[in-house]
Amino acid sequence: MVTEQTTPHKSKRSRDITRFLLLTGAILLLNILAANFFFRLDLTEDKRYTISPVTKQMLQELPETVFVEVYLEGDFPAGFKRLQQSVRETLDEFRIYSGGNVRYEFIDPNAISDEKERVAFFQQLAEKGIQPTNLRATEEGKQVERLVFPGARVMYKGKETSVTLLKGNLAASADERLNQSVEGVEYELATAIRKVAFPETKTIGYISGHGELEMQQVTDLLGSLQEFYRVARGELPEIPSLQGLDLIIVAKPTTAFTEADKFKIDQFIMKGGKAVFFVDALNANMDSVGAGGMFAMPYNLNLDDLFFRYGVRLNPTMIMDLNSGFIPMVTGYTGERPQTEMINWRFYPLLNNFSKHPITRNIDAVYARFIGTIDTVKAAGIRKTPLVYTSTYSRVLQPPVPLTLEEARMEVKPEQYQAGQQPVGYLLEGTFTSLFRNRPAPQGMGNAKVKETGVPSKIAVFSDGDLVRNEVNPRTGQAYELGFDRYNNVKFANKELAMNTIHYLLDSEGLINVRSKEIQLRPLDKVRVKEERTYWQLLNLVAPILLLALFGISRYYLRKRRYERF
Repeated sequence: MVTEQTTPHKSKRSRDITRFLLLTGAILLLNILAANFFFRLDLTEDKRYTISPVTKQMLQELPETVFVEVYLEGDFPAGFKRLQQSVRETLDEFRIYSGGNVRYEFIDPNAISDEKERVAFFQQLAEKGIQPTNLRATEEGKQVERLVFPGARVMYKGKETSVTLLKGNLAASADERLNQSVEGVEYELATAIRKVAFPETKTIGYISGHGELEMQQVTDLLGSLQEFYRVARGELPEIPSLQGLDLIIVAKPTTAFTEADKFKIDQFIMKGGKAVFFVDALNANMDSVGAGGMFAMPYNLNLDDLFFRYGVRLNPTMIMDLNSGFIPMVTGYTGERPQTEMINWRFYPLLNNFSKHPITRNIDAVYARFIGTIDTVKAAGIRKTPLVYTSTYSRVLQPPVPLTLEEARMEVKPEQYQAGQQPVGYLLEGTFTSLFRNRPAPQGMGNAKVKETGVPSKIAVFSDGDLVRNEVNPRTGQAYELGFDRYNNVKFANKELAMNTIHYLLDSEGLINVRSKEIQLRPLDKVRVKEERTYWQLLNLVAPILLLALFGISRYYLRKRRYERF
């Protein structure tokens, strides 16, 4: 009798022990697998938490520790909290994929209690390129204002660089700009890490010898490029070839290229070299306009056939645009003192229409001066991507184009500005055909052999030589930052466009393609949020408690019924 009663009990006990051992073994096995096989799952639709393969590879190759100081700590409104959280999550991913070689710290510059120390720290950050922004937001119906530093410092073995985390187009809404900043977090941080930890060995050549921009006028661009690449300067007529360079920059030539010079450029591209051309088709400059006016006439650069063979044509035209910059004009005198006023100058278009390409994604407006149009022509094996456009309200003028300051005072006739968006920058990718195909090398090149079909390469062409020209302080002779408008104290994205273009052309690893990352903005209905705030707060507070209580009561009665039946 006793045996019959204890046998089921022993069987149940053995079953429970077996289950416990199996569960313990499964947990141990899961931990062993997790320790030896790393994986992460991103279940979001837009893969916002997924690090690109090229970034992972770079992080895995980090030889030593990179330290990142982020100055996005403090009490922020929801939009900045999202940016802060995105930076934190990205750095967590970086730390994991680098095997612990990325360490970071969040710092609140406003938390320094001593006012003098706080101001000194603010100034130190500004000198390092981390500029503050005055944050205005609405919280619970009240306007709040804070000074924040949306940036970071990346340090590695005594080297450091600064990162601006608040990016995007100023024409977008605050929420859209913050979303654009979130999309760019991985690229900005990864680029900064590569900059300090993996010095580039590629060489860029700044070509001169044809009246190009002087060194003082491209100081800021070349200085910025030197942080990533080696930069050399050479007069094309004086050097036998462009061998040894990875990319060349031709910025606003004003005199003709010889056939020998074109041959050097052509063969450089045929051998896989990259090139960026910033070229004006018409001769126009503000000094002559201010001195009494001028007629803009075509340059004779002797580059038309070269561009035509590669797939584009720089038209001898000039664009006027209602979306344009301002210049100071004398409007009167007070005694002997001139009175100036900022007047809209429609020959200086603000370019704020971009293609969906990594080069131009989420960048701000670009400042152009005396820019022309570009057409594409048939070129086998070449993919042509327009990068930058004028606004819809543009006007195209044929030469000779009269340029006088009186134009700024004339009444605008909207019916004249119906030319639509005009492409002013193109990216050309593919296998180029030599301009000298079926032709001998030009005189002066000796017995040079013509390479008629090239290896895959990339070229960018912009129809404004001034896109990369920085202004120079007339009193001190110091160069302003590229894209800075000293009259209106506004910074445009000229340098970002030029740098992104060059990075793309030289980036064999594809890191700049990370810029194509897109995160969908799903804003809440602000009216409903305000009207239903209390309802949803109560629902989120009370519903979990009710569900827990309901679960407990249900479980109690089910157990009671089960054991009463037994």
